[in-house]
Amino acid sequence: MSSVIPVILSGGSGTRLWPLSRKHYPKQFHKLSGSGHTLIQDTALRVKHLAPPIVVCNEDHRFMLADQLQQVGITPATILLEPEAKNTAPAIALAALKALEIDPEAVIAVFPADHVIADNEQFQLTMAAALEAAQSGEALLTFGIVPTHAETGYGYIECEDSDSSKQSTSASPVKQFVEKPDLATAESYLASGKHFWNSGMFVFRASTFMDELNRHNEAIVRHCTAAFELAEKDLDFIRIDQAAFAECPSDSIDYAVMEKSDKVQVMPLNAGWSDIGGWSAIWDILDKDAQGTASVGDVINIDTINTLVHSNSKDKLVCTIGLEDIVIVDTPNALLVSHKDRVQDVKKAVSQIADDDRQEHLYHREVHRPWGSYDSIDFGNRYQVKRITVKPGASLSLQKHHHRAEHWIVVTGTAEVQVGEKISVISENQSVYIPLGEIHRLTNPGKVPLELIEVQSGSYLGEDDIVRLQDNFGRS
Repeated sequence: MSSVIPVILSGGSGTRLWPLSRKHYPKQFHKLSGSGHTLIQDTALRVKHLAPPIVVCNEDHRFMLADQLQQVGITPATILLEPEAKNTAPAIALAALKALEIDPEAVIAVFPADHVIADNEQFQLTMAAALEAAQSGEALLTFGIVPTHAETGYGYIECEDSDSSKQSTSASPVKQFVEKPDLATAESYLASGKHFWNSGMFVFRASTFMDELNRHNEAIVRHCTAAFELAEKDLDFIRIDQAAFAECPSDSIDYAVMEKSDKVQVMPLNAGWSDIGGWSAIWDILDKDAQGTASVGDVINIDTINTLVHSNSKDKLVCTIGLEDIVIVDTPNALLVSHKDRVQDVKKAVSQIADDDRQEHLYHREVHRPWGSYDSIDFGNRYQVKRITVKPGASLSLQKHHHRAEHWIVVTGTAEVQVGEKISVISENQSVYIPLGEIHRLTNPGKVPLELIEVQSGSYLGEDDIVRLQDNFGRS
């Protein structure tokens, strides 16, 4: 029997969930479902029983992705690094090529990394039926979500003979894919019993998909194949060739294949699915108090109705009084306050931030690195203070700075510090000074996280004033 390989697509930016989701820390890496895991961890755990997954992500997120999967005991079959975002068709093509390398008869099950499935038991039953259908035939199966209301934010799939008001474990031919409708059209779709929400989840033989993609968009297959064949291994990752991939057209799987192929079938799924497309969707899935208000973090609500209060601050209490139908999202360096009816306009705020040449759409105050993280807790003219956490056994790069000196004070753990040619070990409450221009390196030789305070001083304190001379993570 052909092997079944999960494919997880982790290329989204999640701008509609700003300020929690940022370009360099998008929504799939946050704990949003109430499960205690991040969305990508939930996705990987949901299909853990099938096989180690193939994960497709961009270079900026590679260490964060690998670290989060390791936290839940999952070692991917491979992590493919896209040089640039080209939409879902090229991403799935790269994964299919890797799956065919593993098993020429492989069936792949494709999932975005940032969806929520509330009813895992029903999901597994539907998944088993879809896998059986894919293994016994040449169908391109897509999961159609059984609609619960007239939704204008999703695309729809119209089927030939299935009843979209019911769960079924048999697939039906697809009549057409429909773009996001207006409310009146969405209501007619709901009443018809022939329309499903388009989930963006698929099951098919890798070879069948590549044949159909080649039939309908040969250029994607040609350029993806060239980029895959020229790919290079980089630590635990497969780095897709940048020059070859740059020539590949950008297209979604729906436009490139699914809307054109006569092999597409829809499998109904009624398992509490959500694509977490905005803050209203977060309010929908979270537990609420007697007044319909959902709270995350250190929050006190007084006479607040049908509201979402999401606090990501570690040291701040949020109080609300007399609010109704409001969304409040608090992070250490950005605060969103919006009426629930206007949360889809968060994208406008993100665009304005980018146009103003600010950084709040890119980074949180706490920035994650492959060796750990740092939090910029204070800054001013010619100085900056950071709280740095280094994972056990990890090292920062051997580096120097042209415009700043640094002073490190150990708070917890033990640090091995190289300054120039001298290497020393410092413990809690001890410190070391690194003069401007001096070569230096920080290592955690211990078994527990190392925490220290870094005080920077100088004429320029930007992150681009780092000259890496040697790096364990391939960044020098």
